[in-house]
Amino acid sequence: PTAATVILAGVMSKTGGYGLLRFLVPLFPGSAFGFAIFALALAVASILYGALLAYGQRDLKRLVAYSSLGHMGFVLLGVFAFNELSLQGVVLFMVAHGITTGALFILIGALQERTGTREMTRLGGLWATVPRMSGVTLLFALAALGLPGLGNFAGEFLVLVGTFRANIVMAVAASAGIVASVIYALWFIQRTFQGPNAGQWQLPDLSAREGITLAVMVVTIVWLGLYPQPVINAFGQSLNNLQRYVGSGRAEAVPSAEESTLTSTLFPWERKSASTASPLGRGRPSAARAGEGWLDSTELSALTLTLSQGEREEQGTGEPQ
Repeated sequence: PTAATVILAGVMSKTGGYGLLRFLVPLFPGSAFGFAIFALALAVASILYGALLAYGQRDLKRLVAYSSLGHMGFVLLGVFAFNELSLQGVVLFMVAHGITTGALFILIGALQERTGTREMTRLGGLWATVPRMSGVTLLFALAALGLPGLGNFAGEFLVLVGTFRANIVMAVAASAGIVASVIYALWFIQRTFQGPNAGQWQLPDLSAREGITLAVMVVTIVWLGLYPQPVINAFGQSLNNLQRYVGSGRAEAVPSAEESTLTSTLFPWERKSASTASPLGRGRPSAARAGEGWLDSTELSALTLTLSQGEREEQGTGEPQ
């Protein structure tokens, strides 16, 4: 049913993103930061694979469903990019995506009620008989592909800018998903509403109830695209708190310079290369030099004496010499 599909795509599919933001990062910040590079790869794969599946569909509802699956990869991408811009983009994109996908499912349901089919091969040339429905569908299809000035673009742009700061390769690969979405969205509009009316369809256009519902959604998606700041401000405090959890997770996953120096001095066999120090691919330079070896007896004795002196001074049981 259309109503169940709208609730599923517009609300229920966002519970995964909510869980990542509300539970995963605050409860397990260190583990989340350590898993970041794998999550980014999964997000890019989801974006590209969802676009590929959507392009292969002939059923309108399945096409929108697979495109929604691919676009939700931007939520995963933004969460694990771990910076302010990407998190703002995630929140904004989830709101805009719920409106856009819900509107497309409403329109496809209305079209199925009038024609009895969702197969694009049986449709075509509908713009002449249902111009208002065709125009609104075109608007939401353009919103879904990320047209500037509409809500989805603002969210995707913030996510990609934030991801670019964390991992350039993943940001570039995810951008290819936007290009793919342009292809299947315009193909869907062309096959359904343009061309000759081979089926000789004569259909009623949008009713007053349908028109009012979709008009509210049109105004909302345009408002989110032109002035998204109120939505970002509404979630500002929660995102600031989340940033603190992200900072603690980064501290757990990546040791500080002092910790790295002490570890490399006391345990030279446990040195880690700079490329593996950070899960996002930007390693911290190792404090130990590559040519260093084991500590000899003189150096070890001096280090032990220095550490024991410092402990006595802190406890007040010794005096500096």
